[in-house]
Amino acid sequence: MLPKEILQQVRKIEISTRSIVNELFSGEYHSIFKGQGLEFSEVRAYQPGDNVKLIDWNVSARFNQPYIKKFEETRELTVMLIIDVSHSGVFGTNEKQKREISAEVGAILAFSAINNNDKVGLLLFSDVIEQYIPPKKGKNAVLRIVREILFHTPKSKRTAISNALEYYYKMSKKKSIIFLISDFYDQNYFKTLQIISQKHDVIAIRILDQKEYDIPKLGLINFKDAETGNEIFINTSNKQFQENFCKLAQKWIDTVNNELKRMKIDLIDIETDKPYIENLIKFFKKRARRFR
Repeated sequence: MLPKEILQQVRKIEISTRSIVNELFSGEYHSIFKGQGLEFSEVRAYQPGDNVKLIDWNVSARFNQPYIKKFEETRELTVMLIIDVSHSGVFGTNEKQKREISAEVGAILAFSAINNNDKVGLLLFSDVIEQYIPPKKGKNAVLRIVREILFHTPKSKRTAISNALEYYYKMSKKKSIIFLISDFYDQNYFKTLQIISQKHDVIAIRILDQKEYDIPKLGLINFKDAETGNEIFINTSNKQFQENFCKLAQKWIDTVNNELKRMKIDLIDIETDKPYIENLIKFFKKRARRFR
């Protein structure tokens, strides 16, 4: 695409998501994502009922009377979008591919962040770190992020979620709100995910296509693995194949569900054949209730 065409596509995403962000998400976003913590503000004279643990002994000794440290909540947040751009994202049996929906969801979250005056960054990954944009404020930063999500050409087709998580764990200095967007078709990342979730607030967004776990009966079909390139002919109308395929697919979905639940990581499921806005709204409202 020419730069002008790219800009038009990015603007289109901005316009299509703006009303969603303004009307549905800004208020909920603010209520469920609190500040990163407490920062020292000032010292003041001790008053009866104050927490004695907050006494500043150095200042108290200097003025010969007790003083306590006063803290304020830091409102500014850092939002990091960690998005899977491996080749399984180009799959889609409906109007949009999984990767296109990832871009739209990422745009909504990014615009919500800057509307709340927060920083937002991006990490695109396959089995390597494809692109890293440090968290910044402002509309221009978000437009660049949306552009990269839409038009980045991956160096690799494969997936390694753990590599992306380890990279950001080393790069990050403060607590972040991490939106991990993927289909989660990968192995050996649960341990790394648990470690990073102890430092950051992680929300998993799983993008799936129905045909990935409920394959139609189409007779003999040549299947090609999007990431490895391996090909195989399968009779999709075979009853035994249908049963085994559905069981294996559901088993993996359940495994991810159970592991995330065990780690107390929120999960938002989005399917390519269904409107995803309702799922996002449901998550925001449910989480907001937890913080009231």
